[in-house]
Amino acid sequence: MKKILILLLVAYAGIAGWESTGCAAGFSSTGPVIAIIAGELFIGEAKGHFDGSGTISIQSRTKPDVNCHGEFTSSAKLGGKGNIECSDNVTAKIKFQRLSILRGYGTGISSRGLMSFTYGLSANESKPYLKLPRGKVLSLVGESLELKDEM
Repeated sequence: MKKILILLLVAYAGIAGWESTGCAAGFSSTGPVIAIIAGELFIGEAKGHFDGSGTISIQSRTKPDVNCHGEFTSSAKLGGKGNIECSDNVTAKIKFQRLSILRGYGTGISSRGLMSFTYGLSANESKPYLKLPRGKVLSLVGESLELKDEM
């Protein structure tokens, strides 16, 4: 029975597609985050634990010295919520909905303005969920994600 459980957990970690590791809270997965805070693009990652708790770390694409870190909790039934604090003293309260256990989208209110974000989604998959500044589009330039003027 133990061998079957271990094999199932290993298979789950392999199917997930995210970086998966064991931890004190159970298994965890790390995946990409794309966020727009008050019209500014932030990129980073979220690490979610099997128990629904997790952390988020994002960095401004235009001001590399500005980074934000926070914690969240989530459940399939209720979605998730959390708090973020940035190095420039901006704070945000976030809420989000799961599309799956490893993918989702959310919104927030920061001390600088509105926020939208995705986790576990590609840039293209994120477009319907992100509130971009008027006249801007999300664009891949090489391997770098940027906000560009709409053509």
